[in-house]
Amino acid sequence: MAVKESLQPEISIGMVGHIDHGKTTLLSRLSGKWTDTHSEEIKKGITIRLGYADATFYKCKCKGSDAYSSKPKCDKCNSEGKILRKVSFVDSPGHETLMATMLSGAAIMDAAILLVAANEECPQPQTQEHLMALDIVGIKNIIIIQNKIDLITEEQAKKNYEQIKSFVKGSVAENAPIIPISAQHNVNLGAVIEAIEENFKTPKRDKTKLPIMFVARTFDVNLPGSEISKLVGGVLGGSLKQGVLKVGDKIEIRPGREASQGKWEPVETEIAAIVTGGVSVKEAGPGGSVAIQTRLDPFYVKGDSLTGSVAGLPDKLPQVWYEFSIKPTLLKRIVDTEDEIKPIVKGEVLMLNINSATTVGIVKETRKDKVTCILKIPVCASKEDRIAISRRFGTRWKLIGVGNII
Repeated sequence: MAVKESLQPEISIGMVGHIDHGKTTLLSRLSGKWTDTHSEEIKKGITIRLGYADATFYKCKCKGSDAYSSKPKCDKCNSEGKILRKVSFVDSPGHETLMATMLSGAAIMDAAILLVAANEECPQPQTQEHLMALDIVGIKNIIIIQNKIDLITEEQAKKNYEQIKSFVKGSVAENAPIIPISAQHNVNLGAVIEAIEENFKTPKRDKTKLPIMFVARTFDVNLPGSEISKLVGGVLGGSLKQGVLKVGDKIEIRPGREASQGKWEPVETEIAAIVTGGVSVKEAGPGGSVAIQTRLDPFYVKGDSLTGSVAGLPDKLPQVWYEFSIKPTLLKRIVDTEDEIKPIVKGEVLMLNINSATTVGIVKETRKDKVTCILKIPVCASKEDRIAISRRFGTRWKLIGVGNII
């Protein structure tokens, strides 16, 4: 009996690493989609916003890693491949000034691929910072890709491999497989898919829990000049942490929108359509990215205005916090420097990443094991949600630790 392809991806995999190490190129080879679609991304050649793409993996009659492909029919043996699984990728920016976007993306990842360019010294600054971020948000399933091997000699590749092994020693990625490839020339991509299938198992999902969706993108899909009768509501993009959402469900979005100075109000709407895995479905659960078309006026979603919110059933979502106390655990040193991290002090400004939300917290009070922050933008979060803490150094934000609401 032929295996029926799943409509919804079963797992979300992040693409992380330093700028220009090949994340978007590899993703386009695996999925057939170029995720840099924003005008500034195309102009600058870097990922600015989170990108999403889905891929279905197949296994044919070939031997070894040659049997794995993202094409239904093998180019080598010409046989039809057996469907293995549909997966969803999240392409995160590597530029240091966009670290908050990467952390937001990490909240909806089940596993991650860390790309390292073989033609550069390892580690580069964002390679270090992204690996630390994966550890902070609790992602333990990691595969390391040694990209751009076409640009170096075998001896240089071996030297770079040893640099990678030394870099990840003692980290969450210490035992991660390291796969040499050339994404640009489609070299060894079958080994990447084989490693994903062997190392990234589909997480167990609890669909009986109340639905919680982390909103990572919001946008208007109507084209300029569209007829009024053909306009559709704003779209929420992201991933479900738990539970199931269905077409026709009434949903609430928290913290929602700013109603007046410093006051936010939740937004309520109805689900008009759901798209996941590139197809329309009647319902969606955890696993992979999801786009939910609502009946909201597109005005409410333009420019990612609801990004960082949480969506779910009305009156069933976690608390909205305007101020909270956290118990921080600080790192010993700043990434890529020998500078020790000093304790958090009253009055300083911190950047806080909670799930898909990014906000600024002004330190109101500090005690031995507690820091109280007033938030510039409120967040919807549970006490068990991890918070990534960053401090400004000059013009840049650098990770300094992690915490939980207490």
